[in-house]
Parts: sequence; C-alpha cells; structure tokens
Amino acid sequence: MSKRRVVITGLGCVTALAESADELFAELCEGKSGVSIIESFDVSAYPVRFGGEIKTFDVTKYVHQREGRRMDRFSQFAMAAAIQAVDDSGLDFSKEDIFRVGVIVGTGIGGIKEIEDQHIRILKKGPSKVSPFCVPRLMANAAGGNIAIHYGLRGPNFSIVSACASGNHAIGEAFCNIIGGRSDIIITGGAEAALTPIGLASFCGARSLSTRNDDPPAASRPFDKDRDGFVLSEGAGVLVLEEKGHAKKRGANIYAELLGYSATDDGYHITAPLPDGDGAARTMELALTDAGVEKDKIDYINAHGTGTELNDIAESAAIKSVFGRYAYKIPVSSTKSCLGHLLGASGAVELIVCVKVINESAIPPTINLDNPDERCDLKMNFVPLAARQAKVNVAMSNSFGFGGHNACLVVGKVN
Repeated sequence: MSKRRVVITGLGCVTALAESADELFAELCEGKSGVSIIESFDVSAYPVRFGGEIKTFDVTKYVHQREGRRMDRFSQFAMAAAIQAVDDSGLDFSKEDIFRVGVIVGTGIGGIKEIEDQHIRILKKGPSKVSPFCVPRLMANAAGGNIAIHYGLRGPNFSIVSACASGNHAIGEAFCNIIGGRSDIIITGGAEAALTPIGLASFCGARSLSTRNDDPPAASRPFDKDRDGFVLSEGAGVLVLEEKGHAKKRGANIYAELLGYSATDDGYHITAPLPDGDGAARTMELALTDAGVEKDKIDYINAHGTGTELNDIAESAAIKSVFGRYAYKIPVSSTKSCLGHLLGASGAVELIVCVKVINESAIPPTINLDNPDERCDLKMNFVPLAARQAKVNVAMSNSFGFGGHNACLVVGKVN
C-alpha cells in the first residue's frame, strides 16, 4: 500500500506586518519591518521598549464579541488565522466526516496575559473576583479547543508546547497523524501573545533581547556582526493540512506538499544550543531522509535565525555540516529580521513563508544584514537586504527552542 501524502490547502496568519498570508509575503519581499515601540502598556521603565506588536487586531472581524471575550489574546490570534486558513481552503465541514478532522496548535507560553490580568485582580479585589473564565483562557490547549468548538470538529485535538519549536512540532505531528491514517484534515500551526509586562520583563531579565530602542526596525539583525539579541513579537500562523487524495477529490487548490518532518533535542542546556549545531544538523538530516529528498534538491532554507550570537553561529555551522559545499549555493534567509520572534508561532508563520516562496518564485530577504558576521561564514548566501527572484521546488524550515528542542519541516511543489 502506498504511503499517504499530505498537502497544504489553506493558509492564514496574524502578524505585526500583516493579517493575511498574501499581504505578509508581499511586505516581507519589500523588506518592511513590523517592529515598533510597544503601545499596549507602559514600557518607560523597561530596558527594551519595542517589539513586533500587533496594533489594530480586532477579533470581532472573525467571531462574535462574546466568543472573543472568552479567549486570551493568543487564542484570538489562533482563531483568526484558523478562520482565514479554512476559508482559503474552501472546506465545507458539513460535507466532511468531522471525526476525521483534527486540530493541533502549538504555543510556547499560552495565556500569559490572562494570568497577569487575574493576578492584578486578585491583589486588588481578592480571590472571589478572579474570573471563572481564567483557566479556559490561560490553558495552552485553549487555542485548539476553541477552533474545534467553532467548527464542531471531533477528530484529534491537542496542543504542543516546546518553546520556539512549538509551531513546527505541531505541524509535524499533524503531518504524522494524517500519514498514519488517523485523520484526513488537520488545522495546525502556532500562536503566541507573550508581548505583555511580565513576558517582556522576563526576556529583558534574561538579557536575550535587542536594546536598540533608538531604531526598532533595525533591531532584529540575524547573522549580522552588530546584532545584540532577538526581538519579542506576537501573532499566529495556521495551515490546513489534508490527505492528497482527499484534497484532489474535492477539487481543492493545493499550495504545496509537506514532504518530511523531524524532531530531536540537544540534551545540552535549557536555553543555549549545542555550540557546534549538532542537534540542529541531525534534525535537518532526518527531515531530508523522511522526505526522501537529496540534499542538492533543497532550493531555500528559512532559518530559525533569531539574531542571537549563539543561535546564528550554531545554525550556520549546522547547515554547513549537513550540506557541505552545497551550503554556499542555497539561499538562506531569516524572516525574523522583519517580523521579530513570534516564539511558538514562528515556525508556523515561517512555513507559510516557505509555501509562498514556492508559489511566487521569490525569496524574502534577511534585512538589517549590513555587516555580516564572519563566524557565520561570509560565503553563505543569507539573501541580504533585498528579495530575489528564484525558482524554488523544495524548501526547508528550521525551528529551535529553549529546552534544546529542534524541529525541521521540508515542503515542496506538488507533482
């Protein structure tokens, strides 16, 4: 019996740059930045006063106000992106076996805003005034649960929590679920809304953020010698994965095929990657094997590319370890240079970028790469400053997270 194949039939996203996949890709290719001064709370006492903040999001564009109020901000983002993706897919769930449709959405932190809000309430008004919706809002699985309830879906539904690898892990596990025959359709991706007072203060305390307050759009600088940390951002990316035969039978528009997935752990340090990038390299190798794709068939890599010294050097080393001399021919860009780091949502948004790269024959740039770090190897093609036209048949998306989590996805044109 032939292996089941998994295709992508719907895309949706909410980011600081744009609120649709098409608009996001256009903005990225123009080299625009979504990083700006934070306006949702007072940041005057913070050493970092900027991030990838979504300024104009309105959940009532997607769901009734009452439904939206029962969700934390990260779940609202996930719901909006999921509705976009489902609408884009053309699915009509009244015609589907709802027990064969699932939801797998990842998050690194979950409902931190709800925790903060209710903590303030308990201090000011006492425990009896804590909202009865506190737990349903803050729990990490709330995003997936709300999406399933919205559509009345009865298939597998769970959340992946693996820091910045959560989005890729969620998509990868959805891929495995369909390959294994348990489902025909999975709504999957990642969502995050950790740009809150405690969220920002925590990363400030860890000294992992850029402090370029005088020029926020220039703060996210992957692979650049003058980088000084990553930029904290928020948002969501959601895709509809579907068994290929099922998609073709209903006449769906197929964007791309998800070819392979792998996940490993460094087993080294809670926040730092293995310095030689061995964990990341092993993950890429296994994903290529899972996809049945030769190394010289990879046409583009969307790097994890956070703009931190440890990550950039380790990931560069990993790519060279896997691809050898061919590493110098592969365009490698970090769209975090434009978006900042969406933590558990980053992998999902970046896979959407990979799908758009394949469909639009264009590669978005690594902006702010003015002074490349020789330790990341100046011979590597980091697509600095400006987008380029290129035919891309197969792309790779890397995500690595605190805890040593590594996840890699391989996506390609549909044959």
